[in-house]
Amino acid sequence: MDLLSSTITNLISDYMLAFMRFSGMFIAMVGISARTIPPVIRNLLAILLTAMIVPMIPPVPMTELVSLGAMLEVIKQLIIGIAIGFISMMVINTFVLAGQIIAMQTGLGFASIVDPVNGINVPAVGQFYLILATLLFWAFNGHLFMIELLVVSFEAFPITGPWWTGEQFKEIAHWAGWMFVSAVTIALAPIVSLLIVNLAFGVMTKASPQLNIFSIGFSIAQIMGLTIIWMTLSNQALHFEQQWTRAQGLMCELLKSC
Repeated sequence: MDLLSSTITNLISDYMLAFMRFSGMFIAMVGISARTIPPVIRNLLAILLTAMIVPMIPPVPMTELVSLGAMLEVIKQLIIGIAIGFISMMVINTFVLAGQIIAMQTGLGFASIVDPVNGINVPAVGQFYLILATLLFWAFNGHLFMIELLVVSFEAFPITGPWWTGEQFKEIAHWAGWMFVSAVTIALAPIVSLLIVNLAFGVMTKASPQLNIFSIGFSIAQIMGLTIIWMTLSNQALHFEQQWTRAQGLMCELLKSC
């Protein structure tokens, strides 16, 4: 009976801890973490991947499921998965932030809709950039790379083995700071273009003080904003590829793989 109980405990530990790592990634991963995706779908996908991966990884030497050590190990697996998914989410949030910057500069920020991912009101331009970046993520097979990377993480950080150091967590936090720099870079062309438009309005106001620049300028700024967004739309794939390549490099460096 003791041998049977130990075997069952080890089997449950193998599947439970691997499932927690996959669940952690799906909690923060692009697309799958959206509120529009039912939790049942995420759990079923995590169970399917767990059933495929567990036979290929070493067994977990855990004798007790209800203990402090088991709880800490579950939390550790969740953190590993969430951290990997968090990096991909920062790539998407770069474009969301760029869209919000453009919306505020062009006056299009008045048009807001509910973000299905976060459940908050955001400018429609930011939501448009979110949808565009998400589609590019699927088009670049980002979901397949994330799953492959998580499978590789079982070799870099075995269950109940050593994991990330404080410096590696610091690298993730610093890389998240680059999200703001990249967002400003993406929105730089529209910002400069609208600055030129505003300077032109200033000259017009100085030349003709009787002209009501506020009523005319607001509508023209919105039209110019939409035109600039349309003209710079072809560059979004290049910006996404560059940002996604940086994210892949960071994840590979953290896992010492690729």
